Amino acid sequence: MKKREKFLDFSPPAITDKEINAVVETLKSGWLSMGPRVFEFEKKFSEYIGCRCSVAVNSCTSALFLSLAISGINKGDEVITTPFTFASTANVICHLGAKPVFCDIDKDTFNISPKQIESKITKKTKAILPVHYGGQPCDMEEIQRIADEHGLVVVEDAAHALGAELNNKRIGASGNLTCFSFYPTKNITTGEGGMITTNNKEIADRLKLLRLHGISSEAWSRYSRGGKWKYDVLAPGYKLNMSDMNAAVGIVQLERIKELNQKREEIYNLYTRKLSLLNAIELQKPRENIKSSYHLFPILLKNHNRDSFIDGMTEMNIGTSVHFIPLHLQPFYQKEFGYKEGDFPVAEDIYGRIISLPIHPMMTDGDAEYVCEAIMHILG
Repeated sequence: MKKREKFLDFSPPAITDKEINAVVETLKSGWLSMGPRVFEFEKKFSEYIGCRCSVAVNSCTSALFLSLAISGINKGDEVITTPFTFASTANVICHLGAKPVFCDIDKDTFNISPKQIESKITKKTKAILPVHYGGQPCDMEEIQRIADEHGLVVVEDAAHALGAELNNKRIGASGNLTCFSFYPTKNITTGEGGMITTNNKEIADRLKLLRLHGISSEAWSRYSRGGKWKYDVLAPGYKLNMSDMNAAVGIVQLERIKELNQKREEIYNLYTRKLSLLNAIELQKPRENIKSSYHLFPILLKNHNRDSFIDGMTEMNIGTSVHFIPLHLQPFYQKEFGYKEGDFPVAEDIYGRIISLPIHPMMTDGDAEYVCEAIMHILG
């Protein structure tokens, strides 16, 4: 097989002159921090999701932290989540003095298993934090049923799921506090940034207060023409706001999300057609009544060494990644909470065999076909 000359990046940001020009205009406007572009981005994001309110922050990590904090999560509480996620999902629970209680995942979807959630509920349980892995929505009907039955809060980690749908309704429109990421590898980017969606205006107003020092009037209201300098400190808030420079990129990216996600879907479908024929790998099996955001395309190796496979893909000039190292295998979570190898066998089995293939809007069908050919070549 002939090796391609140019390296195929795993997931670069899809930036055009439109985003660049939007940032330049913002720089020339004289207003760089949180102001009119952030507010415009929030409004357009709510319209896209189909929710009442959106609150822009500086990362999805901040979004998760604020959502749990406003839900009353405190020291000694427990929050049920998946170990098969990035560190931030559980780290924010720890920052609030609570304990992340891990629950194993479903072997087909790689999402948290609702069947095991109820067995983890104790008197200390206050919330469930599901993660929509790779852009495939969790079984939210069952998770919500469990939460309602036990009086628990649900905060959704939708870092991978912008544009994903469950029963023809976009993730983030349900009314739960739902957190999105705009990191450079995500479906749209702001460079760094995140968003919280909710249908409760009182909660949204409280989130906006806490994201910026807990003061009654943000800088735009104080320093723009007609603004008033006086403000009150109403709560000991944080410095977690998004800037207008980030929002300027986000506005343009959101306008392009249909084309960006459509291209991801095309690559996803091409991979599925080609790779589902191979006996040497397994593919993620989506649930019915969902539409993915096609953020990741993971494969599971059956009998091939993962490290040698990744080395082979790198040699063929193809970038790959691994999502994720289960958190219960990480030193901090083992030392702090007593988790150990063997606690979550499904997550461990999938982790030992999983690779994420490149999938992004700049890829061509030819790029995806080359990836499939390389996989067949490496696997013999």
